Amino acid sequence: MRVVSLVPSLTEAVAVSAPGVLAAATDWCVRPAGLDVVRIGGTKNPDVPAIAGLRPDLVIANEEENRPADLEALRAAGLSVLVTEVRGLSQAFSELERVLAACGAGRPRWLDEAEQAWARVVPGRERTAIVPIWRRPWMVLGRDTFAGDLLSRLGVRNPYAEHPERYPRIPLGELTAAGADMVVLPDEPYRFTADDGPEAFPGLPAALVSGRYLTWYGPSLCRAPQALRAALG
Repeated sequence: MRVVSLVPSLTEAVAVSAPGVLAAATDWCVRPAGLDVVRIGGTKNPDVPAIAGLRPDLVIANEEENRPADLEALRAAGLSVLVTEVRGLSQAFSELERVLAACGAGRPRWLDEAEQAWARVVPGRERTAIVPIWRRPWMVLGRDTFAGDLLSRLGVRNPYAEHPERYPRIPLGELTAAGADMVVLPDEPYRFTADDGPEAFPGLPAALVSGRYLTWYGPSLCRAPQALRAALG
């Protein structure tokens, strides 16, 4: 079995669950550490001819992270492409199971541990939080997102959860007037830091969280409840 992954979190899931099947991955696939596979560009600009030249049995992708045009080009090259959709935790678990089965892997222990870890989660006191994912322009979590679902399970309410768009662009003035209790700043896709982000929301507590625990679906889900709860304070 030869698999090419265009999704960092799926790369990690496959690499630790079915060692040896990954033939290639994107430049952004940085886990597991030391992963030694062919690199075929980014998630938004994969090298389609290079991927086709590897003649993989399967290419795994995601409807949000990868462009439809690239996926169609891969199919036109005669490749089998499995496209995942992950817009909530339950869907993440079912899609991970589907991907791993397609890669010839049995159900890994970490997937059971991740489900158990989230089943034990009890929401804390409810807080309202703005969750930017980009600036210049400011973009935030809207409706129907995986990260939003994780936060809601921890008691964090998103004031834009019913917005028509999944990642709406909201003027900063509107964000600061949204009546939130805090702002949650992940380090991906935009790398918010203590010096880049909190200053835009004066007087509002800022929680810097790891994007790996907020946006990745894979082995990181085992530790995500504990890590996110600690970061949220």
